Amino acid sequence: MDAASTVRDDFRPLIEALLAGDHAAALAETRRLSQIGLSAETIVTAGLEIAMQQLDDKCTVESFNLLEIMLVGRAVSAVVRELYPEGVPPDKSRGTLIVATLEGDVHDLGKNIVKMVLIGKGYRVIDLGRDCPVDTVVAAAEREAASGVLISGLISTIVPQVRRVRAALRAHGLDAVWVVAGGAALKQLVATDLDVDCVAENAFDGARYIEQRFGETKP
Repeated sequence: MDAASTVRDDFRPLIEALLAGDHAAALAETRRLSQIGLSAETIVTAGLEIAMQQLDDKCTVESFNLLEIMLVGRAVSAVVRELYPEGVPPDKSRGTLIVATLEGDVHDLGKNIVKMVLIGKGYRVIDLGRDCPVDTVVAAAEREAASGVLISGLISTIVPQVRRVRAALRAHGLDAVWVVAGGAALKQLVATDLDVDCVAENAFDGARYIEQRFGETKP
C-alpha cells in the first residue's frame, strides 16, 4: 500500500498544502486540526510523515526537484515550529539525531534538506550547522543521547574529518551511535572507506536507512 492510499480525509488539505510548498495554508490547516482536538503527535504522524513519504515516492520515480524539496521543507519547518515552539521534546519524537557539516566545509544545503526530511518524518534533529568540529559532534551526541549522527560533505577535503567521527564516538563510549554520511564528495566513496554505517545517495536514502535502524531496535 502506498502513502497516498493511507491518507485520512481530515488530513488531505494539510498534506496537499505541504506538498505544494504553501506554508501559509499548511499553518492554517495545522491550526484547524489543533482546534478540533488533534494532538501534535497525531498531526506529525498522519500529516507530516505521510507528506514526506509521498515526496519520497515521487523523488524515487521522477527527477530530484531541489526547488520543490526546499519549498516543502519551508512548509514542514513552519508546521513543526507551530506544533513545538520550544522544539520537539525527546519523548514526543521517534528518536534524536545529530546533523552537521564538518569543519572545513561551509556548504549546508544538503544538510538542511536532510534535516527537513527527518523532521518531517517525526524525528528530533539537532542541527550543529556547518564548519563543525568533530569534537562538537561527539559532545552533542553524548549530551542529547542521540541514536545517530548524519554528516554532510560537499568537498573532498573533509574526508579525513569524516574518518575521525567513529573513533571519536568510541572514545566517549558511544559505540552504538550510527554514523551516516552523504553529499556530493562523500557519496563517491563506500561506507568502509569512511568508517561509517551508511553512505546515503540522497536525503531520502539516508532517512530510509535511519528508519530501518530504528525499526531494528524496537522492542
